[in-house]
Amino acid sequence: MTIHLVYPHKNRISAPDVIGYVLSQALSSLEPVVRHDYDSIGKIVPGPKDILIGHPHPVPFTIFRSSLDSSKWSRIIILQPFNLDINQVGFIDSIIDRCDLFLAITGRYWFDRIAQSCLSRWTPKMVHIDLAVDRSSFPRIKVRFNAPGQRKFIYIGNDNPVKNVPYLSKIAQALPEYRFAWAGRGRDQVGMQQLGYIDFSSENGKELISQFDFMITVGTADANPTTILEAMSWGLVPVCTPTSGYENIPGIVNVPSNDLEEAVSVLRQLEEAPEEELLSLVARADEMLTTHFNWDRFCRQVISTLMSNDSPVLPQYPTVHSVGQVTGESYLDVCRRFGNVFLNNLKYWLKSQ
Repeated sequence: MTIHLVYPHKNRISAPDVIGYVLSQALSSLEPVVRHDYDSIGKIVPGPKDILIGHPHPVPFTIFRSSLDSSKWSRIIILQPFNLDINQVGFIDSIIDRCDLFLAITGRYWFDRIAQSCLSRWTPKMVHIDLAVDRSSFPRIKVRFNAPGQRKFIYIGNDNPVKNVPYLSKIAQALPEYRFAWAGRGRDQVGMQQLGYIDFSSENGKELISQFDFMITVGTADANPTTILEAMSWGLVPVCTPTSGYENIPGIVNVPSNDLEEAVSVLRQLEEAPEEELLSLVARADEMLTTHFNWDRFCRQVISTLMSNDSPVLPQYPTVHSVGQVTGESYLDVCRRFGNVFLNNLKYWLKSQ
């Protein structure tokens, strides 16, 4: 038996590559593993009892999607980030019936809301899996916080619309007395110091991040960004919207995604909070990293899914109809929106290359 893993898998400390790299090492302890590039064009010809697991690409004819139809697979498992934005995940509906299970890398915020969403028919096949972080790759570099009123915020990421960076710019403009910086690529935003790409595995990168107190991200449809876990490991206090996937998690501070006044109020409180209060948040975050957000737990959960025999049959009704029922759109409007799924995903994939 061979396990075919379709996922970005370069030897890097950052997602998505770290997911495929760490998982391939863990799976290799069970059976031979062949790693495939997520965006490659081709078709895998499986041997008897081979397993296919990985991240289908939104673009047709890519390797996971082209390899689905062989009867020789013993298990086919989707493993990819998930939220309730159909422009990001809607293409899965065309392939999920040919798969045994869907390991959804996502925050509890999104998973708890699937049954009430237009994607509810997927629920029987879905298994929630949280992301993880290797603390040795993101060592503790923050041991003391800046003085009240002099604390600093950093956003790490790109300007994909789901990241909601213009909203973060509005927050920064409403708090001109505080410093907001941005490590990543994208168009300049008012109120935010653009730092560009930073290699956080380098000593210079670590020295830079140690100057900040809070890592902030305000996505509207983000599965569960690893930058939040990385910030926790560094000793920064992460601040995020619930629609970044993390809600009511010890050590993580939530701000609303569409209420500027309330978001500003939360950040002012953090700026003026006693250092002991911030250190308490860090301690709670440490406990979560130790007990849950780690790669041992992640890999065990994936292996358990591969070894199971679960393969629920889904209800057979067109998702576009259910979407229309939920949103009140006409059938034609829904079809147009699903047509944009391919175009939007292709655009951001090409931009990232």
